[in-house]
Amino acid sequence: MSNLQERREREKQQRQLSILDAAETMFAEKGYDRTSMDDIARTASLSRALLYVYFKDKAAIQRGIMLRAAERLRERFRAALETGATGLDKIQAIGTAYYHFWQEEPDYFAALTKATTAMQEAEAEETQVMVGCEMETMQLMVQALDMGIADGSVDAQQVSDSFQTALYLRGALHGVIMMCQQEMGDDGPLATYPGDALIRHTMEMLLRSIKA
Repeated sequence: MSNLQERREREKQQRQLSILDAAETMFAEKGYDRTSMDDIARTASLSRALLYVYFKDKAAIQRGIMLRAAERLRERFRAALETGATGLDKIQAIGTAYYHFWQEEPDYFAALTKATTAMQEAEAEETQVMVGCEMETMQLMVQALDMGIADGSVDAQQVSDSFQTALYLRGALHGVIMMCQQEMGDDGPLATYPGDALIRHTMEMLLRSIKA
C-alpha cells in the first residue's frame, strides 16, 4: 500500500470514528428513535451525502456503536486477565470488570445487550467482525478457567467444558444485572438489598460453584 493509500485509509477510519462519536452524542441527548441522520451529519460536521458514503442508514451506525461497545468490553476483560494470582482470581476480576462495565458505561452495556437482535440485519462482514470480537472476549474467560484448572484453584470436575462454563458465568451475572437494572428504585424484592449487595452475592455464589 502506498503512502497516499495509507493516508486515505487513516482518514476514512478517522471519519468513521467521528461519525460514531457524533451518533453517540445525539443518541444520548435525543434517544435513538428521535435522532435523524441529519442530526448526526450536522454534529459530525459532514454533509448528509457524505455521511451515507460511510453508513447506509442509522441502524448501520448503531451497529458500529455496538461493535465499539464489544471492543470496549473485550479490553476490560483483557486487563482483568492480567490481574490476580490464580485462575479463580482472574475469573473474579473478569466478573468485576463486567459489573463495572454496566456501572461506568451504561450506554455501551445497553447497546451490547441489544446487539444480537440488531446484528440480524447486518451485512456479512459486520456480523463476522462482531462475532469475532465476542469470541475473543469469551476466550479470555476460557483462558482464566483453564489457568485455574492448571493451578488447582478451579475444580476440573465442575468445569469439564471451559467455554460452556464461561457462557454460564457471564449469562448468570448478566441476568442478575438486568434484573437489578429493571427493578432499581422499585418497592419490590430488591428494595431490601442495599446497593450492589445482590450482584456481589451472585459473584460469590458463581465463584463457589467452580472453586476447587
